[in-house]
Amino acid sequence: MQARNKDRQPVVAGTFYPANPVELSKTINGLLANAKPASNKGFVRALVVPHAGYVFSGSVAASGFNQIDPNYPYQNIFILASSHRVSLGKASVYTSGDYITPLGRVEVNKEISKKLATSNDFFTDDPEAHMEEHSIEVQLPFLQTVIKNPFKIVPIVLASQVTSVSEAVAEELKPYFTPENLFILSADFSHYPPYEQAIQVDQATAEAFCSNSIDDFLAVLKSNEQKRIPGLVTSMCAWPSGLTLLHLTTHNRALEFVRIDYQNSGDSKLYGDKSGVVGYHAITIVEKQEKGFILTQDDREELLRIARNTLESYIRRRETPSLTPKQYSPNLKTKAGAFVTLKVGEKLRGCIGSFEADRPLYQLVQQLAIASSTQDNRFLPVQPKELSDIHIEISVLTPMRKIKDINEIVLGKHGIYIKEGFQSGTFLPQVARETGWNLEEFLGHCARDKAGIGWDGWKQAEIYVYEALEFQEKRLP
Repeated sequence: MQARNKDRQPVVAGTFYPANPVELSKTINGLLANAKPASNKGFVRALVVPHAGYVFSGSVAASGFNQIDPNYPYQNIFILASSHRVSLGKASVYTSGDYITPLGRVEVNKEISKKLATSNDFFTDDPEAHMEEHSIEVQLPFLQTVIKNPFKIVPIVLASQVTSVSEAVAEELKPYFTPENLFILSADFSHYPPYEQAIQVDQATAEAFCSNSIDDFLAVLKSNEQKRIPGLVTSMCAWPSGLTLLHLTTHNRALEFVRIDYQNSGDSKLYGDKSGVVGYHAITIVEKQEKGFILTQDDREELLRIARNTLESYIRRRETPSLTPKQYSPNLKTKAGAFVTLKVGEKLRGCIGSFEADRPLYQLVQQLAIASSTQDNRFLPVQPKELSDIHIEISVLTPMRKIKDINEIVLGKHGIYIKEGFQSGTFLPQVARETGWNLEEFLGHCARDKAGIGWDGWKQAEIYVYEALEFQEKRLP
C-alpha cells in the first residue's frame, strides 16, 4: 500500500510543457486562442485529447478543451490514461494526495478514488503507475485554465492491456458516468508510421472509435496490426482506456461522437519529421439534449445555505427565515422541481420533493427543507439535538419526459416516475447508483415500494424519466 498524504509532483514540466507558471499560462492561452472554437454540437460528456509535448499536440488538445463549457459546474473529472512505463495488470487510482502542476494544486477526489481502489481486484492504489506517467499530468494545466468552477479529479491509469480488465473497470465507473462528471480519455493515436500512412491509420481508428462500437474498435486495431505498416507499433497507445470508455458509452443512444481536430507530429513546424510520426485526434462525446439552466458553484452553495439556515431556524424555534429575492441570481429565481434529502451518515432521515415547476427555486428549496424534516411520514420529525449530525443533499430536476421503451432509461442518469391511475412513485437517479440495482430491479422496487402497484406494475403503468443536478453539503470528518 502506498504512503499517505503524498502529493504527486510534476515530472514533465520543462520538457513536455513550460515549467514557469507565467510562461505556461501564456502558452496555453495562446494555444486555446488559435485552436478550433467550440462546435456547440451538444453537452460534452467525454473528451478525447492527446498527451504529447505541447509543441507537437498542444494545438489539437486545445481544440478539444475549447469544446468544454467553462462555466458548467462539473463536480469531478475522471481522467482515463494508459501506462507507458509499468504493467500492473490493473487500473491504478491515485489516492494518497493531490496532483501538483506549475499552475498550482489539482485536488483529487480521495473519497471516490479510495472507493474505486478497493472495489474489486481489477483496481489498486499502487502509485507506481502515476509517478513517471505523463499522460494525466499534461491535461491538468489545460483544465486549470479552461474550467472556471472548482472541480476535483479522479486520475486512473490502466496499467494493463487485457480487454477483460477494461470491461471490469468500466463496470465500476458506470455509476459515475453522469452529466455532473466529465470523462477525459488521454490518448495519442498511431505511433511511428510514415506521415501519409499515419493519416490513413488514424482515420480508420477514429472512425471505428466514433462508431461507438466495441467490436468495430477492436476489429480496426487488429486490422491495422495485420497490415504490417512500416514503423507502426500501435494504432492508439491508450486503447485499453479507450475500450473502457466505450463500455460506458456503447448502450447510450443519446450520445454522439464528434471529431473536432486532427494532426500528427509531422505537422509540427519546429520539429516535424514525416518519416515516423505520432497521430493526435480531438474527439468529443456529446449528449444531444437541452441542458436547462446552469447552476454555478455559488448558486449551489446559496441553495445549501438556504436549506441549512431554514432547517436550523425552523427546528429550533419554529421560525422560517425571510428571504431576499434581489440578492439571488437569475438561476435561483428560475422555476424548477427539486428534492431536499436529509441523511445521518449514509442513512436516510427525510426526503420530500416536488416535480411542479411553479415556484422560484430558492423558495421551493426552503419549503422542502421544512417538509423533509417534519412531514416525511416514514420518520418522526427532526429534533434539535439531531441537527449537527444531519447532512443536506439537494437535487434540482429537469422536466419529466414520458418514455415508450424502458431501454431509454440510463441507470444513474435518469430518475423515474411511475404512474398508474391515482397511484404514483418516483426514484431519484442516485438510487440506482447507491443500490446497484439493474434496470428491472429499479423499476420493480419503484412500482412496488413507492407506487404500491406491485413488482410488475410498471409493465402497465406510464413511465416518465427526468434528470437531477445533485449537490450536497461537505461532510465533516
